[in-house]
Amino acid sequence: MRQESRADAPPEGGATARPGPERFAQLFVRHAPELKRYVIRRLGLEPADDIVAETFAVALQRLESYDVSRGDERSWLYGIATNLIGRHRRREIGLYKALSRTGVDSVIEPFTDEVDRRVAAGQASRRLAKALAGLSGKHRDTLLLVVWTELTYEEAAAALGVPVGTVRSRVNRARAKVRRALGDLDPTAAEEGGSTRW
Repeated sequence: MRQESRADAPPEGGATARPGPERFAQLFVRHAPELKRYVIRRLGLEPADDIVAETFAVALQRLESYDVSRGDERSWLYGIATNLIGRHRRREIGLYKALSRTGVDSVIEPFTDEVDRRVAAGQASRRLAKALAGLSGKHRDTLLLVVWTELTYEEAAAALGVPVGTVRSRVNRARAKVRRALGDLDPTAAEEGGSTRW
């Protein structure tokens, strides 16, 4: 679980001060790389730069109306990115289905040469990809925000604009479906370092 004392906690004023134009560059430098990794994991490399750029374009347009009660800027930016990812559902599901058939992760493949780890995790990756493809968009968005970006339930609720109880319910249902699909396989075997919490 993400610690509240993370180095990326909002600087002076954090979630209590509306980010002004002077802070926009800081937001980009701080959050763009992390957002890009998240988009790459969901959609692959090709659309990542465009979606991150569009996320910050939307954020800049909405900067004056940013509601600080929704949480820190990180949650807000992930909410925008998740909405933009929603336009690419077919691509995301297609990537998961391809992984479930072939065991080759076209997103991670170009960035890793750890062949032994990939082979060992191949079966878990296939089942995990199939399970993720089978989730509804809302359940997949919620689960991946909590698991891959380590947003708290409260932060995920702010990002998605839903009550915390809805996030808890979606995550519990999604995890149950993923676990059923994986049977006795450990889903963390498919994740680098085994740190993913399913």
